[in-house]
Amino acid sequence: MSETLRQLEPQLSVQPSSQPEPERQLQPPPLFQLAVPTQDPPTPRQQTQLQSELQLSESNPEHQTKPAWINHRKLLLFLLGFSLCAAILGLSYYMHHSLQNRSNKQAGSETPCLSPACQRASARLSTSADHFTRPCDYFLVTCGSDRLSTDSVGRQLGQGIPGQPQNQEEKVMWPERRGQSKKREDRRVDRKSVLLQYLREILESNDRPGSTAAQKAKGFYHSCLDTKSIDTAGAEPFLTLIQKLGGWAVSGQWNRTDFNSTLSLLMRDYATFPFFSLHMGKHPNETAHRTAKRYIQIDQPELLIPTEWNSKTQKSQANTQTLRPFLASCQRYLALLGAPPSSSMIHVGTFISLSSELAVAAAPLRYRLSKGQLYQRMTIKELQSQAPAIDWLGCLQAAFHPLPLVEDDHVLLHNLAYIVQMSRIIGKWLNKHELRSSGPLHTYMVFYLLHTLMPALDSRFSETAKNLSVALGNSEGEVPRWKHCVLETERGFDLVLSELLIQRTAHREAEEIIQNIFSFFKSKLRELMGTDQKSLQFVMKKVHSLIPRLWTTKEISSEADLDLLFSKVTVSTRGFFSNYVQLLSVWQKRRSQLLTEQTDATDILSVTPLLLGNELRFPVGMFVPPFFHPTYPRAMNYGAIAFLMAKDILHLILSDNCLLGYRVNLHCGVVYSQSETVYAVGECVWAHYLAVTQKTGRGRAFSLSAAQQQEVWVQYSALQIALQAYHQSLKNHPGDTSISGLSHTRLFLTSFSQVNCDSDPYRKFMPLEPSFLITVICAKSNLCPTSLQCHNKTQQHLLQPC
Repeated sequence: MSETLRQLEPQLSVQPSSQPEPERQLQPPPLFQLAVPTQDPPTPRQQTQLQSELQLSESNPEHQTKPAWINHRKLLLFLLGFSLCAAILGLSYYMHHSLQNRSNKQAGSETPCLSPACQRASARLSTSADHFTRPCDYFLVTCGSDRLSTDSVGRQLGQGIPGQPQNQEEKVMWPERRGQSKKREDRRVDRKSVLLQYLREILESNDRPGSTAAQKAKGFYHSCLDTKSIDTAGAEPFLTLIQKLGGWAVSGQWNRTDFNSTLSLLMRDYATFPFFSLHMGKHPNETAHRTAKRYIQIDQPELLIPTEWNSKTQKSQANTQTLRPFLASCQRYLALLGAPPSSSMIHVGTFISLSSELAVAAAPLRYRLSKGQLYQRMTIKELQSQAPAIDWLGCLQAAFHPLPLVEDDHVLLHNLAYIVQMSRIIGKWLNKHELRSSGPLHTYMVFYLLHTLMPALDSRFSETAKNLSVALGNSEGEVPRWKHCVLETERGFDLVLSELLIQRTAHREAEEIIQNIFSFFKSKLRELMGTDQKSLQFVMKKVHSLIPRLWTTKEISSEADLDLLFSKVTVSTRGFFSNYVQLLSVWQKRRSQLLTEQTDATDILSVTPLLLGNELRFPVGMFVPPFFHPTYPRAMNYGAIAFLMAKDILHLILSDNCLLGYRVNLHCGVVYSQSETVYAVGECVWAHYLAVTQKTGRGRAFSLSAAQQQEVWVQYSALQIALQAYHQSLKNHPGDTSISGLSHTRLFLTSFSQVNCDSDPYRKFMPLEPSFLITVICAKSNLCPTSLQCHNKTQQHLLQPC
């Protein structure tokens, strides 16, 4: 053994000079090396004593075996020191690795959310791809195939995108994503469709019976779904209704009813307005007053005949390409209603001729705005003198019964020129003796009533309308029957559905998110540098005066009031046409009530905040799954609905005040200079994006426009606001639950990635995939649960945080 130790001794004693300093310190000191003097040299007496001790050791046999024992101890101490060094290095690596993945490992110890809503959310997340495994691949996929073109962005949508492998490596790494590219190409979130789906669940639920009005709403919805009964009834219900109106000349049975009497009846009982439309609302110059009066507002009608605007002649006109399919559809409608083929062409011809004359008198909204034709105030008596063919007082009294209207009441006109010309056209057709027997004005009103009642008729009528739409170039997809029925139910039972929705909304949780988001939104505004200071001060003053709140209806105070309102409605499970006609009458009465009420009617289908006076109102329709649920972890709620709220507020307030300066607003005299903050953030985010796309060939450098810079800043700021608000919520109420074992921050970001493709009017200005903002916000940050560096080894690590 001593021989072995002598062979090891030279190796153990060597200290390489090139060894790093830290490692040299971790090596055990060589046992046979004389200690380096650290004080004064030894005295002669000490030297003499040292020599005598050495001589004694040489003459003593026991001392001669000591070097071997010392060599043995040297090896043990070396091994002990080496083990200690390895343990320290291992512990350091473990601590570093543990801290890096701390949030992921903590999730397992978090309390899981086990509510039914959370279980459904967990099922959705389990079917989604793991966004954090290959972040830059996922975050570069666009929300829709029409989102960005090659010309505007400089990358082919299919190039290098997971789900469309370009090489064998990706084919191996992403086998489960092949075949999903089409689904992922269109990930836009239509918030209105989400709300309609939630209302569908309410109408189809088997909850407690509830109010009588709620039962009638559900019965109406189910009768709409019963297409078999609707098709079996055919056109007979509508033909029976025509007989109640005095018949019509098309069928050969018409009792020559009075023109204004028939018009008043259509307006009162069937919410049908063939020659003009009616609305209720305030004058824009009076909206600042909380007690501002509501007026009857008269506008041109929705024209049935397709027309186009001629900018040279400044008039509407029809062309032969649109008239031919329109003529064919009118003939088809008359055939479905049993009109004799021999006489149908005459009635169709007079209908198109009258429609064309009225269309020429109409004008698009943008033209009327430029000519100042909106909100022209006059009394009903003055209107009667301007357009004498219509019995204005009688028609308005019928439409707004039982309100006591008089000739001196004021109304607002939105196209007086059309109203005057419409009166002349009606007077001319009434005086055409050769056409009195065919009743062209009465036939025109019946055609318009058919248009109103089309949703309640059998599929042959809707199919004819669809064919006309396709012939005119409209390529919108067919609306599912359930969505059509929800919309029709909401039209008549909006107050009932609003009450049911409010009952299911967690007011306390929604109000907390509203207040937190609005607070951090105000802080974000203060970061705007380089903006016109007068504009910034004006906006800040306006923002601080706003009162954010959840928008709930105050029109109906109890279920008993709802039952009373719909007490005269009798819902038949197999009579959708009858149900629909009853609801038209109720709907018109509701409109008349809004004329005298001071509270604003709640739009149940509203999904974005709106400004009303000094109130920033958030409709309850925003707070529905999958964006929000009271049992969700707060991370999931804040990652989805809080981001959408922050984005909506930024768009609503900043754009309306031209604060960021990329657009010309009618209320802005000039276009303000671009904010330095918006420019800096937009270019910073874009630099992160180019660092990834240029290396992989998925993009090329080009400058962002001011509009694109603003939209990047808005969405990036909205994500920051939502994340800050969530952290503040955790401080105020420590602890949160988890879904699918995800950490809080990761669940927040995952929730955001599920909704960031929200469809809104500003989507066209977003030059990159919104999910990519997760990569930017996680750059050089300890917020994120895992490193989001891209696999293409770009110089992303050299970029500055935005």
